Amino acid sequence: MAQLNMVKAINQALREAMLEDENVVQMGEDIGQDEGVFRVTEGLLKEFGEERVIDTPLAEGAIAGCAVGMALYGLKPVCEMQFSGFAYQAYHQIEGHMSRYRNRTRGRFNMAMVIRMPFGGGIRAIEHHSESREALYAHNPGLKMVIPSGPRNARALLIESIRTLDPVIFFEPKAMYRAFREEVPDEIETMPIGKSQVVREGSDITLITYGAMVRPTVEAAEDLADEDGVSAEVVDLLTVSPLDTETIAASVSKTGRAVVVHEGPRTCGVGAEVTARLVENAFFHLEAPIRRITGYDVHFPYFAREQAFLPNADRIKHAARETLAV
Repeated sequence: MAQLNMVKAINQALREAMLEDENVVQMGEDIGQDEGVFRVTEGLLKEFGEERVIDTPLAEGAIAGCAVGMALYGLKPVCEMQFSGFAYQAYHQIEGHMSRYRNRTRGRFNMAMVIRMPFGGGIRAIEHHSESREALYAHNPGLKMVIPSGPRNARALLIESIRTLDPVIFFEPKAMYRAFREEVPDEIETMPIGKSQVVREGSDITLITYGAMVRPTVEAAEDLADEDGVSAEVVDLLTVSPLDTETIAASVSKTGRAVVVHEGPRTCGVGAEVTARLVENAFFHLEAPIRRITGYDVHFPYFAREQAFLPNADRIKHAARETLAV
């Protein structure tokens, strides 16, 4: 197995998908000649040519709109938005067409397309570059909303997203792009969309999270074990729509306590939906109120306050200890 960071793993997935299916095309701003702002599409133009790796104008609405037309005619476009904060210009195409065509045509047409977006904080970027607006897309019927947390599951989930006949929004936590390396199998590997993963077994409390927050959550779980003798289970959602209610409900039914962690704003965030699902499906197993550790209900701050905004292991441990004390 090769040791890859997330950028290289996603690049490998894109290349494998293009080799597997000649209908897969890449499109986005500066993804060809310049190989993407994060170099995710490195080498693809040289290998596959400009008919399959398409440099687009700086027009997110046009990227998404053209991709919708391509998908209707049988291609499988994979679009890159340079940052998720730029994608609002494309929201009309995403909500009005990408998410609706299968329903609009009563299943006559599929919408096999993926929109990749780097998202989240942690890299000291400027305004519009660090938002976490996954709840906005998860709220839309007809879209799948996938968020990997590491190189291996990013590669596996992206290949599955490109293969599926449903439209997928694929959020890539850019703080994880080059944060660590992981063994990635040489053979093609996929993971099912809509299935969470228990990344650490435990019996006293469940910590539920996704994306870049998986690493500080696992760190908090390990500290709780070392410092307090607490056995914390960690669940990585991986997909926030459709949400894997079965896995999170089973975990919380076992432990009786839960903390939900995400870096997006608190109000109407993914954590609120997770909490509601747990109340609906594991209420009689709960021994304490569910806690949420999230970003704050403010715009993502500039450099000096960035780390104060983001959840960290200390905040997660504090919430877990308060939940365990009830």
